Amino acid sequence: TTRSITEISTCVQYSEPLMQLMASLPSDEKVVLVGHSFGGLSLAIVMDKFPETISVSVFLSAFMPDTKHSPSFVLDKFGSNMAPEAWMGTEFEPYGSDSSGLSMFFSHEFMKLGLYQLSAVEDLELGLLLKRPGSLFMNDLSKMKNFSDEGYGCVPRAYIVCKEDRAIPEEFQKWMINNYPANLLKEMEQTDHMPMLCKPQQLCDHFIEIAYKFD
Repeated sequence: TTRSITEISTCVQYSEPLMQLMASLPSDEKVVLVGHSFGGLSLAIVMDKFPETISVSVFLSAFMPDTKHSPSFVLDKFGSNMAPEAWMGTEFEPYGSDSSGLSMFFSHEFMKLGLYQLSAVEDLELGLLLKRPGSLFMNDLSKMKNFSDEGYGCVPRAYIVCKEDRAIPEEFQKWMINNYPANLLKEMEQTDHMPMLCKPQQLCDHFIEIAYKFD
């Protein structure tokens, strides 16, 4: 069922489809999870709850939290480093009964120059047609308890850096890796925030290598 972001107030609710998939897996199976961009927070939530079911989680130019700080810590740091003009007209609107939620609707300019700048124009045009408001759930994540060392912290993590990412810049990706070191690091040259469109074959090769390494 498709739901509007205004019907979802927490990151746990946002991650429910993945939680349901993990809960449905046979007990003797392990999976490789991949989280892109904000999807790194969904990965962390699922890793904390199902650590024994995941062989490795791949953070693909994604927000990667730690266990020492609040789940919102890396987002807070990211927000403090991001000047308002860098969002290039992206719309932010409060929502919810108490207006504690904040939706985010990417502008055409931000998608063209900040997300898809090295991807094919056809992929950009399709993205513009399909875009919907989202949220970083900062208020909700700031109230959540820390991710645990026994759950999230015990699952192997790989990080794939996209070196020409303008949405989550390489410098910030490296800061997150230094803040909470991953077990494996890969780097993709000449790759924007959409590696699955910008460099799909190279990305697939990285996935296969990572999956075999942690099999």
